[in-house]
Amino acid sequence: MNTGTSQRDDQRQAARQRRRELLEAADRVVLRDGPGASMNAIAAEAGITKPILYRHFGDKGGLYRALAERHTDALLASLRAALDAPADRRERVESTLSTYLAAIEARPQVYRFLMHPADAEQQVEAEQGFDVGRHSAPLLRRMGEELAEVIAERVDLGPGGMDLARAWGHGIVGMMYAAGDWWLRERPCPREDLVRHLTDLLWGQLAAAGDRADGPGF
Repeated sequence: MNTGTSQRDDQRQAARQRRRELLEAADRVVLRDGPGASMNAIAAEAGITKPILYRHFGDKGGLYRALAERHTDALLASLRAALDAPADRRERVESTLSTYLAAIEARPQVYRFLMHPADAEQQVEAEQGFDVGRHSAPLLRRMGEELAEVIAERVDLGPGGMDLARAWGHGIVGMMYAAGDWWLRERPCPREDLVRHLTDLLWGQLAAAGDRADGPGF
C-alpha cells in the first residue's frame, strides 16, 4: 500500500475517533446541564480549548447537528425494530409509540437540548445566529420521511401510496412530538396510558366516537 495513502487513512480514522470522543464529552455535559450546555463546558469536559472544539464542529449549530444525527440514528433504529417486531399491527404501533416516549423519558435533558433552547441563553444564541427551531425542524422532517418509508414498505396504499405514506408519516411524527413534549413537561398520566390514547386516535376512535348531545361536532 502507498505510504501516503496509508497515512491519510490513519489520519481520517484518528479524526473520526477524536470526533466520537468529543461527542461523548458533549453528551455528558448535555446529560448534566440540558439545554444550558455551553461550548465552554463541553470544551472543558473534553480537556480542550473552545477554539479546538470550533475547529471540529464550526459552531454550536454544527455541534448540535452532530448530536442530533447521533441521537436520531439511535432512535430511528429503535423505532424500526419496534415496527418490525413479530406482532399484530396495533401492538407494533403501540410498541413504536412507547419506544419514542421511553427514549425521551430516559434522557429528558438530551431531548430538551435538542428541542428547546435554555431560556437564559435564547436571546444570546439568537444574536449569535443559533436558532434551535432551524436545527430541530430537519430532525423532525427526517423522522417523518423515515416513518413514511416504513409505512410504504409495509402497507398497501394503492395508487398515490407514497404521497399518502408521507402525509401519515409526518402527521404521526408531529403527533408524537407534540404529545410527547406535553407529556414530558406535565406528566399527566403514565406512559402506557398515553400510548393507548394515541393508538386509539390512530385507530380511528375519534371518527367512531359520537358527538356530544350538548354541542356541535367538528
